[in-house]
Amino acid sequence: MISASDFRNGVTFDMNGNVMQVIEFQHVKPGKGAAFVRTKMKNVITGAVTETTFSPTDKFENAYIERKDMEYSYNDGDLYYFMDMETYELVPIDSHLLNDNFKFVKENMSCKVMSYKGNVFGVEPPNFVELEVTETDPGFKGDTATNVTKPAILETGAEVKVPLFINIGDKIKIDTRTGEYLERAKG
Repeated sequence: MISASDFRNGVTFDMNGNVMQVIEFQHVKPGKGAAFVRTKMKNVITGAVTETTFSPTDKFENAYIERKDMEYSYNDGDLYYFMDMETYELVPIDSHLLNDNFKFVKENMSCKVMSYKGNVFGVEPPNFVELEVTETDPGFKGDTATNVTKPAILETGAEVKVPLFINIGDKIKIDTRTGEYLERAKG
């Protein structure tokens, strides 16, 4: 059990069957009346953010979120299969549980599969991936304007904006959290 007076950033707890994570908190002791805890929290499963005030004595069950490294194997229609690296068991995950940034994940990449009480609610791809450019317009010699970009299609089918000097066949590094080009991959 955790009480509202013990809230800290990142704490997860079960509130009315929903898994909530504290984003911001503030202990308030007004001149008159009882103290309270003002909290901004996020529903871990739906992503909805709410602001609520609690009495410091309110108690909640701790929620332990399991984050397990699994390797993306393949997809079959709306099911994406991930292999548990310890048991080699394939775990099917429905496509509606995958975020938009999953478009940067290719087969055999390691991802974090998040679950609560055995129910998977999300997949977190690696923060940075290296992917090959499969389609883009050629850059032109002498085109040296700064910060000019062009669209490029990657080997996973995702589209990103890249600098003019990037060509088909180049490997580039992408930040999956923002979907932005970072640099040309070394090697």
